[in-house]
Amino acid sequence: MGKKTISYAKWGYIFSIPFVVAFALFTLYPIIYTVFIAFTDLKGANNTTPHLLTGDLLKNFKDVMATQQFKISFGNTWKIWMMNFIPQMGLALILTAWFTDNRSKIKGQGLFKVAFYMPNIITAATVAIMFNSFFGYPIGPVNDILMRFHIVDTAQNFLIKKSNGQGIVAFIQFWMWFGYTMITLISGVIGIDPSIFEAAEMDGANRIQTFLFVTIPCIRSILLFSLVTSLIGGLNMFDIPYLFLKGGPDNATLTTNVFIYNQAFSGAYLYNRAAAASLIMLLIIVFFSSILFYVMRDRDAAKAKKLRKQAIKQAKLKAKEVA
Repeated sequence: MGKKTISYAKWGYIFSIPFVVAFALFTLYPIIYTVFIAFTDLKGANNTTPHLLTGDLLKNFKDVMATQQFKISFGNTWKIWMMNFIPQMGLALILTAWFTDNRSKIKGQGLFKVAFYMPNIITAATVAIMFNSFFGYPIGPVNDILMRFHIVDTAQNFLIKKSNGQGIVAFIQFWMWFGYTMITLISGVIGIDPSIFEAAEMDGANRIQTFLFVTIPCIRSILLFSLVTSLIGGLNMFDIPYLFLKGGPDNATLTTNVFIYNQAFSGAYLYNRAAAASLIMLLIIVFFSSILFYVMRDRDAAKAKKLRKQAIKQAKLKAKEVA
């Protein structure tokens, strides 16, 4: 008789129950409810009985798209994201090349990595308060330094200018996230077979050529992850613009998420429009993420997969002919 085997699979399902329950209650249900109320008339602080729209189900979406504040917030979101994304990725790639180059003997790498990553673990509320103090008017560290070195004669109120507000928010986003991006890219480079770099060095490739033509192609998937997460995080920007300047000055830092928050919880209580705006942003993120996936795809792997499908198809046709 064969030995009776013991299955422990049930314990895996049992231990996953708390996560499944928490996910269903706090993530899945809110998502489904948000989709539902986007097609209803739910608004008002005391209104708890949503009714599906009759006639034009897309009325909330059309109203959001026609709202001037949504157009402004959408433009601000893209502008601020691009202002922090380009230097963030550029500096992260440079630091990744620097820290992972075997020919560079950098002392204290761990200290540098911790210092660069440190801003990412500071809470957004703390960062917002800190930068608000830095640029305080009429008294603040920035004004104090500028006046001490006679760069300006009187204290400047930096936070009343639209360009300053957008620039500072973009800098904060860059400062908080470039270290995280750097660590992510470094983890991808560490996973590359060292013999590939040795072969490139033996073939006479310099450091720049090795990084551009060996390292980056080998971390394509990690780079795609960084690009997509940065896109999602950038288009969902909320905490710093809201906590730092409340969307001001003159709506200069009003992002789409701040707009959604204002629609739902700042007096208007237009839950239906806030939900519709959320779905619009979801579709936009999915669209641009799909473009990134397509552009960053492994063309050789895709070509090999296509050839494999064609070979299988031809083999099936030949089998039918023989039959």
